[in-house]
Amino acid sequence: MPAKPNGKGSEKVRRVIVVGGGLAGLMTVIKLCEAGVPVDLFSLVPVKRSHSVCAQGGINASVNTKGEGDSPAVHLEETVYGGDFLANQPPVKGMADAAPGIVFMLDRMGVPFNRTAEGLLDFRRFGGTLFHRTAFAGATTGQQLLYALDEQVRRYETLDVEDSKGSVIRGEKMVRKFELWDFLSIVRDDDGVARGIVAQDLKSMEIEAFSGEAVCLATGGCGIVFGRSTNSVINTGTAAAAVYRQGACYANGEFIQVHPTAIPGADKLRLISESARGEGGRVWVPRDPRDARKGREIPEKDREYFLEEKYPGYGNLVPRDIAARELFKKCFHEKRGVYDPKTKKNENEVYLDLTHMPEEMLRKKLAGILEIYEKFVGEDPYTNPMRVFPAVHYSMGGLWVDFERSHSGSLVIGSPRNQATNIEGLYACGECDYQYHGANRLGANSLLSCIYGGMAAGPAIATYVKNMRKASTGDTSKSVFEAARKREEDHYKSILDMEGDENPYVLHQELAETMLRDCTIERDNGVLDKVIEKIDDIELRARKCGVTDQATHANQGAPFIRHLFNMVVIARVIAQGARNRDESRGAHFKPAFEKRDDKNWLRTTLAMHEAGEGNQNNSIKYVRGIDYSIHGAPMHASDAVDVSLVTPRVRKYETAGAASETAKKSDDHEDEKSENRAEA
Repeated sequence: MPAKPNGKGSEKVRRVIVVGGGLAGLMTVIKLCEAGVPVDLFSLVPVKRSHSVCAQGGINASVNTKGEGDSPAVHLEETVYGGDFLANQPPVKGMADAAPGIVFMLDRMGVPFNRTAEGLLDFRRFGGTLFHRTAFAGATTGQQLLYALDEQVRRYETLDVEDSKGSVIRGEKMVRKFELWDFLSIVRDDDGVARGIVAQDLKSMEIEAFSGEAVCLATGGCGIVFGRSTNSVINTGTAAAAVYRQGACYANGEFIQVHPTAIPGADKLRLISESARGEGGRVWVPRDPRDARKGREIPEKDREYFLEEKYPGYGNLVPRDIAARELFKKCFHEKRGVYDPKTKKNENEVYLDLTHMPEEMLRKKLAGILEIYEKFVGEDPYTNPMRVFPAVHYSMGGLWVDFERSHSGSLVIGSPRNQATNIEGLYACGECDYQYHGANRLGANSLLSCIYGGMAAGPAIATYVKNMRKASTGDTSKSVFEAARKREEDHYKSILDMEGDENPYVLHQELAETMLRDCTIERDNGVLDKVIEKIDDIELRARKCGVTDQATHANQGAPFIRHLFNMVVIARVIAQGARNRDESRGAHFKPAFEKRDDKNWLRTTLAMHEAGEGNQNNSIKYVRGIDYSIHGAPMHASDAVDVSLVTPRVRKYETAGAASETAKKSDDHEDEKSENRAEA
């Protein structure tokens, strides 16, 4: 087990703290170690159980092995187009440009990517693109990527730290891993600089303060705010909420992605990856709403392939926001979902059909997800069309982070501004930041953005640490850490003393059902007002909870109450942001405001937390700009979106070709530069 914070030997080495053991966190650790910066890695669960392990479909990279004319410029174009132009374009360009190298790096690490008959990396199509851009390892790509990066981090756990002269510091390893620790808050000094974290050991329930020269959160999304999402139960958003309450800006919280295809279930909704449609799966409903036949018995002429009919250019691979709305419309508004002869009503389900495809190919490319369907539904998906419905899946919003643009329109690698929050010394990457997806994420960009975010954060933090004027370890008074530790310890004791009548799990269920019903695919201002009232009510009732567990070891009940408080905070950010944004953009759809409004809303929602007296009646202050500092140098960022690389226009997926002349001109420019270099 790693040495305890501030214990024997801990002050010999200045370390950076990374919170989160998924793809973003592990890549940040790797890049820091490559720069010679030792790391303390904290994870709520064993690293190999991080939510990244659940990703199924693949990772995007414009390698163009199939000769379709794909390129990083087209990848950039389709990403910002699919995100309805709400993403700052330089970070997206950096991600798209780096993507092929990232996939080749993962291949060298041993990720068992599927390959073509010639031995080349195989690529499949995903939503929002006409190109085969998604590299994949069957239908368990996230697991394979996570395990590959975990192996690299484990290597650094065995390597000794060296000082500036190259001498080994005995007893100190480059990476110390703290698994099963719950992040509680950052430690801020009198100047407001992040100097470490406070965390709780979920085995002993001991609360400790750890010093760190910088802190990077890579703690994933907040899907459990919506209850029956595709997310793991650990995805409560508690870490992001905690630092938001400490002054970090939360951006674009209202943009929540609903995945079109998941298995309906009483406990949660299990994802059926977009790869099923990428490999040729077809979505349909019976033309007769009262057709009582089983899916496999309904002939082709009696099926309505509604996505293919409405969007012939992209068919079943339109972006997720569009597909989810079409499924919702078919089931809720038209009452055309699959008919159940037992209940004599149309269920909220449509068919996702793979039965027309060779079973051998399906087992090779999709066995992982089809096994999940067979296990939890009890039907053979190779011979029966699957029954699916949309489910909350991903948060495009998250902690606001900055970037420094290069002359080429990408990022200045190593700039301490990259992935920096507005709290000096605090960085964020992965799903817990807002940076790369705008109003809607394209499938298979998530694994890429996590890894690229870590590749940007690592060098940025290394630069920040190497230019610090005052160290967190040694130069910062121990009283700062002790005060932070005591604050969290007192809070935890107050939870253990709670003897109210409210059940925290019931309150969470009420919150989750409210958010799921009224704050997902379609949004109405009157309904959102009631959602916000409900959130306020749940917050007040949460303060009257009775703790369900007072155990001194492995207590699960008390930490859940802490997470519940933070989920309420995030829910308010999501709901209030949705209430304010009177337009439809990407995953945010208001029937009363059907069109996108670039004049008033082509800007980032910047939310700052404000606490009322006694930390009750939490409210939100919306700002148009952010001022912060790095090493005393003032920085400023506004809510304006950088759209300098791809001109905003109306999204149209009815016809093929979302990648427009902008990408073509970019390619022509690259060809021109290549010719100039050749002539030189």
